[in-house]
Amino acid sequence: MEQVKTIPRPEYPRPQLIREGFLNLNGEWEFDYDYGVSKKERRYWENGAFPLTVTVPFCPESDLSGIGCKDFMNAVWYRRTVTLSPEQVKGRTLLHFGAVDYEAEVWVNGQSAGTHAGGYASFTLEVTRLVHSGENTIVVYTRDDNRSGAQPSGKQSTRYESYGCSYTRTTGIWQTVWLEFIPDTFIASYKAVPDAANGRVSLSVKLDGYVDGLTLRAVSSFEGKETGEACARVESGHVCLSLSLSETHLWDIAQPNLYDLRLSLERDGGIVDDVRGYFGLRTVAVKGRKFYLNGRSIYQRLVLDQGFYPDGIYTAPSDEALRRDIELSMALGFNGARLHQKAFEERFLYWADHLGYLVWGEHANWELDITSARALESFLPEWLEIVARDFNHPSIIGWCPFNETWDRAGHPQDDEVLRTVYLCTKACDPTRPVIDTSGNFHVVTDIYDVHTYEQDVDTFRRLFAETAKGETVYENYPDRQKWEGQPYFVSEFGGTWWDTSEHAEEGWGYGERPQGVDEVQARCIGLTKVLMENPYVIGSCYTQLYDVEQERNGLYTYDRKPKFPESFYDVLRAQHAQKAAIEAK
Repeated sequence: MEQVKTIPRPEYPRPQLIREGFLNLNGEWEFDYDYGVSKKERRYWENGAFPLTVTVPFCPESDLSGIGCKDFMNAVWYRRTVTLSPEQVKGRTLLHFGAVDYEAEVWVNGQSAGTHAGGYASFTLEVTRLVHSGENTIVVYTRDDNRSGAQPSGKQSTRYESYGCSYTRTTGIWQTVWLEFIPDTFIASYKAVPDAANGRVSLSVKLDGYVDGLTLRAVSSFEGKETGEACARVESGHVCLSLSLSETHLWDIAQPNLYDLRLSLERDGGIVDDVRGYFGLRTVAVKGRKFYLNGRSIYQRLVLDQGFYPDGIYTAPSDEALRRDIELSMALGFNGARLHQKAFEERFLYWADHLGYLVWGEHANWELDITSARALESFLPEWLEIVARDFNHPSIIGWCPFNETWDRAGHPQDDEVLRTVYLCTKACDPTRPVIDTSGNFHVVTDIYDVHTYEQDVDTFRRLFAETAKGETVYENYPDRQKWEGQPYFVSEFGGTWWDTSEHAEEGWGYGERPQGVDEVQARCIGLTKVLMENPYVIGSCYTQLYDVEQERNGLYTYDRKPKFPESFYDVLRAQHAQKAAIEAK
């Protein structure tokens, strides 16, 4: 009997806008390198040989891809044939890419379908006029040069090998590819803005293919019980309506109360398009020197999560692996994470929403030279695509587009780049606080954050002694930035080195290497306690949840196994269970 091949990552990739008519294109694709970046000139999409096979959505650097090439790949090519039925192509057809690093160009049946620049944002191409019933061929060409200084690359290494805080690169397709079959008029996107104080949600819905005589119906429910319905006559491609809720259930930490949402386009008594999603009713606010969730001051007990996997690099091997990372974190008493130097896929955010887990959204700005005039051109459009895509996730409590924008070569980075991105982010999402650049060199920010990897607990306490008095704060770069009374956040600390594996000497961590588990515990708990007991610190982010390649300062190993005895984790859980000083004020 022929063995049926399973599709990797088969789950629906866009969890807040679900409709029938989904064809997952993950699995085996034909593949080839283009080291000379010359095959486009030779019209490779028409006559390419494609001698290799790659498993999508895993990048060719990963083991799960079946390629495992760790060298630089300036350009790569993919090809896949798919058979479509007359029923599938009777309406409109969209080709979706979760993420492709970095520049992508796509051909369908030999015709150009479009391009996209940006390695982290999702994008969609309409291919209605290019597909037909029967066999169709899709070709994807990607270029990637993370040594150019012209593209955000995050923690991807600019050397052949991984080193320091830089790890294995990701080239080409690294999230799900899928086809969607839709009606001529359809719901393209929506924004759900919760209004917990008034028990309602405001909906802003974008349509594509507007025709006369349409009505938009919105229905909410909670745990299967209908909680609200609203209708609006459609007069253009943009519809706004307010949905009053008969029951108020707040989304909160470890209390992931979510409302199901159904949006229907109706005409002449029939349904034209029908999508499902969800939303959370919650508020986030910055007032004075505190951060409020649902009207109460909270302490953010965060951990750094870099979104790397030993076998998939940027791509989790399964949907269960995404959920497990959050569960591992919550099991240690953390209530959220900084999603660091990477725009995480929507399925991670789906699990954060469904588990009651706080996250900060961040872009992968490292390796982007923001002193260059090209920086804003390459960074801002993609960042705004990310903010728009992820706006509806209640788990996201703030945006931080940049991380550690160091002064380069003696020239201060362009403050106006940071200012412009901050202002554009606030304009696109006025509901969340924004940190302009995490850790260093603030220009304009809603929350003032610092990074420090001081390992000695007594010295660490002295650093924050003045902060505890309330008149000033510890600043790691006082000549470059100035605190102006904002809430104060220690968004990176810890990072204690611990590795007892046979390859321990190949790794590193912050500070002198501890002599034993007891010393690791004393540092981890002592540093955490200093910050939680400070009445003017709104949160902290411990580096990090798990080791990543040569960086061995995680609370788990790279393959998510315990590094310490259970008693260590018990003490950490107990510390996080304590009420922080800012929560008691």
